[in-house]
Amino acid sequence: MWRTVWIGALLVVLFGIGTVAGIVATYSRKLPDISRMADYQPARSTRIFARDGTLIASVYKENRVWVPIARIPLDVQHAFIANEDHNFYYHHGVDFGGIVRAAIADLTHQQFQGASTITQQLARKLFLNDEVSISRKIQEALLAMEIERYYTKDEILERYLNIVYLGSGAYGVDAAAHTYFGKSVDKLDTAQAAMIAGVVAAPSDYSPFVNLTLARERQRHVLDRMVASGFITQAHADASYNAPLGLAKQRASGLQGYLYPYYTTYVIAQLDTLFGSQAVEEGGLQVDTALDPRMERIAQDAVTWGLGQARAEGVNAHEGALVAIRPSTGEILAMIGGKGFSLSNQFNRAWQAHRQPGSSFKAYLYTAAIDSGMPASTRIDDSPVGYPMGDGTTWYPKDDDGRFMGPVTLATALALSRNVVAVKLADRIGLDKVIEYAHKMGVRARLDANLSLALGSSVVTVLDQASGYQTLADQGIHIDPTALRVVKDSLGNVVLDNQYPPADEVVSAGTAYIMTKMLEGVITHGTGYPNAVIGRPAAGKTGTTSDFRDAWFVGYTPDLVTAVWVGNDNYSRMNESYGGDIPARIWARFMKQALANVPKHHFVFPADQVVKVPACESGGFPYYLIGTQPTGGCGDAAPAPVATQFTPALPLPEASAAAPPANSVGDGEHYIPLDSPSPVAPAPHLAASASPPPR
Repeated sequence: MWRTVWIGALLVVLFGIGTVAGIVATYSRKLPDISRMADYQPARSTRIFARDGTLIASVYKENRVWVPIARIPLDVQHAFIANEDHNFYYHHGVDFGGIVRAAIADLTHQQFQGASTITQQLARKLFLNDEVSISRKIQEALLAMEIERYYTKDEILERYLNIVYLGSGAYGVDAAAHTYFGKSVDKLDTAQAAMIAGVVAAPSDYSPFVNLTLARERQRHVLDRMVASGFITQAHADASYNAPLGLAKQRASGLQGYLYPYYTTYVIAQLDTLFGSQAVEEGGLQVDTALDPRMERIAQDAVTWGLGQARAEGVNAHEGALVAIRPSTGEILAMIGGKGFSLSNQFNRAWQAHRQPGSSFKAYLYTAAIDSGMPASTRIDDSPVGYPMGDGTTWYPKDDDGRFMGPVTLATALALSRNVVAVKLADRIGLDKVIEYAHKMGVRARLDANLSLALGSSVVTVLDQASGYQTLADQGIHIDPTALRVVKDSLGNVVLDNQYPPADEVVSAGTAYIMTKMLEGVITHGTGYPNAVIGRPAAGKTGTTSDFRDAWFVGYTPDLVTAVWVGNDNYSRMNESYGGDIPARIWARFMKQALANVPKHHFVFPADQVVKVPACESGGFPYYLIGTQPTGGCGDAAPAPVATQFTPALPLPEASAAAPPANSVGDGEHYIPLDSPSPVAPAPHLAASASPPPR
């Protein structure tokens, strides 16, 4: 009888073994290839840093930063092992004792429960899904045992800790460390490690940002498990639980979570252009930017303050923008694109808005003239003039005051922003030359070849203007502006290095110096006085467009270039808003604070290219390119040959001489009119497209 029983039992066991073997064989044939685990590259966050190392943004499809196991502290490793799989180092993928315990719990609770090891959880996340079924559990167990055959415990743990979801949008322990505590994972203490590990079971419920009470309960549970597993003492657990948690302030999601969003969104746009959006969202780039956080805060304060002043004074200016560049490197140190970044208004007026620069464009016109050999002491008649348009009408450039000064030097005309002189000068040296100089000095916008260009009728960006003036601030050397210093891929390889950017001498150092001295006059006695005075050597230019739709101040010292724009998004006119008023005040407020700890520096005098004629100082402008200085007296020096096309002008109707029609772009001051021009023949070469600037 007993023999029969034993034989029966043996047959049952063999049948069971055969059945299990058959099931294993069946499921084994359907298992994914675990060799793919070695090549697995999950989506990783691109992290963007300010120049002081502050993390200002993470861009991601999944918020994840991959860190090697060597950089993950033992406390973090032990917290997860104690909480999720305390026999991790002793099993071969499946904890059979845990399965028995879970089976008893399943029967008791009338539901199917886990008992998955860390390796099983990894197998599920990499190769399976979250379906709750017997078949999926069998596959999970078989995959876990296969993984344990080919990978070390450290390799398994590293992958697990980098892909596990830990709530509040954080994937992996480093992203969780930054999300919850504002630090990298290698800086976490035991209490913080325990809290992060406690989130795993139910991330949507146990995140400290969702329910701090539950999160603290889970933290206590993990600390107790660490004690039970022998990783820490009870005293250490108690001290950790009672220690200050150091929880970071929760950041808003998406763009709202970025620090300094105007600057950051510009950086992201540049990265998208260079590397593509997929690389930015999934490639794990590390981006070191040129952003100076202190300067960015000062810049936002200055713009907000200036718009507040405009509102208090009834100027009707609702928006502004500012860009600051280090001239010696082209680094964009600060960028403000409006009065405030929000979900409803993310438009960045610093680089996305194209506005008429008004007379701030004249810097390129005068640079072209000086660089072509025309002395700043050259006199041009500030007198009424008219130009025929292609549509049969006549354009009469004028200044805001409606008056004329007679013959004035280029230096005086620039300092006082005289429009008629600028138009005549552009006509004399040629529009193609003006456009050529504007582009090579840094303006990237398309420029229209008509005479109103001299007054800033073609639209540009605030970044364009800062870039253009950077050339003058850096002694004629142009460096393309950049917000990116170094970009590394997910493996730490440098894929972009802008620390030593290309530098091109686009105008001579002598020309840049003379232009700087002319633009200093704008601040010391011209249209920028007194609002743009900052107590140190500085040069700049105002800009005001027709009907006061745009107002600018662009200026620089040897250490910093800053462009400021004020206006309205809908192009509505402001109330008598000149570049020398609100924009100049914003500029000065920013520059004073930004340079507060920087010694005062003078602009470098290029003695090999420029000569100062002291006798000319009292009667005019004393600086000349060598070879263009006067040989006797201090009148106009004989300029070097200049490629010119002097356009004949139409006589101005006598009735218009006192008050020309308001159809011009540019700013000016109020001066007493002097002589009128002599009538000349029409100008046949002006194209129909050369229309007056818009009102």
